[in-house]
Amino acid sequence: MPASPRQTRFAQGQAAKEPRWRPLAQYSAHQLPTECRRWLTDDGSLTSRLISLRAGEFSVQRLYQGWQVPLPSERRLLGMNQRQTALVREVALRLDDTAVVFARSVFPHDSLTGSLGHLRRLQNRSLGAILFKHPGMHRCPFELALMPGDSAYLPERFHQQQAAWGRRSRFELERARLMVSEVFLEAFTPWHATLPVHRSQRGRVTTERAGTEITATTR
Repeated sequence: MPASPRQTRFAQGQAAKEPRWRPLAQYSAHQLPTECRRWLTDDGSLTSRLISLRAGEFSVQRLYQGWQVPLPSERRLLGMNQRQTALVREVALRLDDTAVVFARSVFPHDSLTGSLGHLRRLQNRSLGAILFKHPGMHRCPFELALMPGDSAYLPERFHQQQAAWGRRSRFELERARLMVSEVFLEAFTPWHATLPVHRSQRGRVTTERAGTEITATTR
């Protein structure tokens, strides 16, 4: 799939306009309201969460997929050098005909080898539905960002009046790393919906302290 104009702009220096991704601990209760915090820090599959809402038929719309040099902060998160390319996939998560979440995934070469090679052929399938079924999968701590509604990070079709909350994290499986970011669009309205516990995913999110990775158990 050829690069979209937006992808070309990123390659020509729009990286300076990346969202300011920060660890959860850097946000105060005032900055991050409770109803937003529940969704932004939930460690279950967002796909499963959206389906369980029963607020419309869930679907994935692939917007872009291609090889490119990831954004600077993405390279740092994945431990990549400046010239390494990765497969970048951008999709919209939809309920009925409405896009409620924009998601961007970055797959370094080594995350697409062996038994993980099928990840490059997802088409309009959900990545989360696959990741959360993978044995031994670990999800590293979330980084959050509140970005302008017209942020270059969002495709122009999703530009909006309101600022948008986004989250991202690194997944580790079979010694491979990949990154997934998810931006909640203004059409996403169930901030106050109750989130049931996904028991099968307890203990999957990890916390890194002083170079040590500790499994964080949720109860």
